[in-house]
Amino acid sequence: MPETASADQLLTTVHRWIELDPDPTTREQLTELLARAESAAAGADDARQSLEQLFAGRLAFGTAGLRAELGPGPLRMNRLVVRQTAAGLLRHASRELVAAGGDGSGRIVIGYDARHQSDAFAAETARLFADAGWEVHLFDRPGPTPLLARQVLVRSADVGVMVTASHNPPQDNGYKVYLGGRLSQHLEPHGRGAGAQITAPIDRAIAATIDEVVAEDFAAGSPAPAVEPAPSPAFPATAEMIGDDARTAYRERALELLDPTEHPHRDLTIIYTAMHGVGGELVTDLLSAAGFERVVPVSAQFDPDPDFPTADFPNPEEPGALDLGLQAAAEHEADLLLANDPDADRLSAALFDPAQQAWRQLTGDEMGALLGAHLLDRGPLRAGGEEDPEPVMASSVVSSRQLSALCRARGVGHESTLTGFKWLARVAGMSFGYEEAIGFNVDPTSVKDKDGVSAALIFAELVATLKAQGRTVFDALDAIAAEAGIFVTGQVTVRVEDLAQLGEITAGLRATPPTAIAGSPVVESLDLARAPLPGATFDEAKTTDALIHLTEAGDRVIVRPSGTEPKVKCYLEAVADTPGADASTQQVAAARARAAERLEALREDMGRLLG
Repeated sequence: MPETASADQLLTTVHRWIELDPDPTTREQLTELLARAESAAAGADDARQSLEQLFAGRLAFGTAGLRAELGPGPLRMNRLVVRQTAAGLLRHASRELVAAGGDGSGRIVIGYDARHQSDAFAAETARLFADAGWEVHLFDRPGPTPLLARQVLVRSADVGVMVTASHNPPQDNGYKVYLGGRLSQHLEPHGRGAGAQITAPIDRAIAATIDEVVAEDFAAGSPAPAVEPAPSPAFPATAEMIGDDARTAYRERALELLDPTEHPHRDLTIIYTAMHGVGGELVTDLLSAAGFERVVPVSAQFDPDPDFPTADFPNPEEPGALDLGLQAAAEHEADLLLANDPDADRLSAALFDPAQQAWRQLTGDEMGALLGAHLLDRGPLRAGGEEDPEPVMASSVVSSRQLSALCRARGVGHESTLTGFKWLARVAGMSFGYEEAIGFNVDPTSVKDKDGVSAALIFAELVATLKAQGRTVFDALDAIAAEAGIFVTGQVTVRVEDLAQLGEITAGLRATPPTAIAGSPVVESLDLARAPLPGATFDEAKTTDALIHLTEAGDRVIVRPSGTEPKVKCYLEAVADTPGADASTQQVAAARARAAERLEALREDMGRLLG
């Protein structure tokens, strides 16, 4: 196509987008750019270039739904993108319900966090489904992701939508999709996906239907849309509002997990930060109801605030994110610092380490091992039915192998899955699951997703039990290491400007795979885009862009693009044996030091290879 024709096509597309856009703010932004681009005045080329960047593609809908920066155009999160996404989701779900023998209508549950425009995106979705005759259940105010996931199960909803960008920067928002009810039973007859986020190939089918909607919107000769821009869309009058009853029921269900007979101890001073998110009210109420009387919120981060004024990147794992919490922990001589991310599906913890005489934030793998060991000692927190298989524990492939080794030592089953709770939630008989990015599920029968709220409760129980025994979590980590072996983990991260570069990095490693890492020969390589995880059957729908390398020294390196951010992650794990379960503290420390040295060697080698 000649350059002039391409330019004309761009301007035509922008004109049509403005006609369709229900948001006066993004309409105005595009209208101003378009007027400058069509003028002969200075700055026209810059305006045209800005439009080209905004319309250079469309946000890709996948298993993680959508997540991107707020703004105008198809590559940003805005009300028109959400309208078209919701319309495609509605059309796909209705078709499948008809195929399942129904009339095409169903039930949807919608939740949203406190980010900019989350309520507007929820309202756009609710209106579309309500207009189509669906039964719409909508939260009455912002809340945690685990609450939404729980209600998808409780209400036997066919579709669940959570509007959140989790721990992304303030300028971002996102859109997550869950399936349940009749729709889930139709698409996944095994039943294990009910209440969980979508997986492939369902995401591709929804994406194709969204494309249908977009094509119809922009088809030549299509009628002018009857769009009346409004600053804030209203919730549909027919929606059933989900209020405090759901929050109370969640709290009561979580409190059932506790064992006040064998684990009655509550003598803790806990500092808690909600990271400007939506977990504060529910978590502090839950801890108080459980008997933890000394819970001190970080007041500057307690109330929801979409601008995240004290955390540019509101992820508890980011350097500096816990500074206010650590300061409060020192001031109050606390026993434990707990932190949720903004939508409260993740949990982080920090404690005072006597060996270092300083507060130390635990890694996700350390927390996974501690929770796993605690639950192995206690047994499953929620009894299954007689038809349920033997309980197993699970962790994602990029998580440490320590939990698997501990399960093996205890004679308990363990399963490794692809990355993401969408896969962990589908493990048959799972009693506990985690992934290294501080995601934990201590109650898989109640919530089919990571849940930083109930995990906070059980982690507090764990720490209180150890304190009553005169032990610390660091003592517990040494005991786990003595029993299961030393596993030390770390990461190398490569950020990219262009998302296309993500695949280029892994493609380069496929073309020229490493033969040795940190001086140790690579003895096994696995490409998850072409092969299944060990012990699994190959399924094209379960492939992912990830490469695993195992060395003769027992170390492991995994390289994969992030599913939510423009970066490639390299997960490193170094190992060392201990003399056995009766190994002394000094022997464990020496073995950990050896593994730490190897971890640094892995980090340097992979940094050079990926850099």
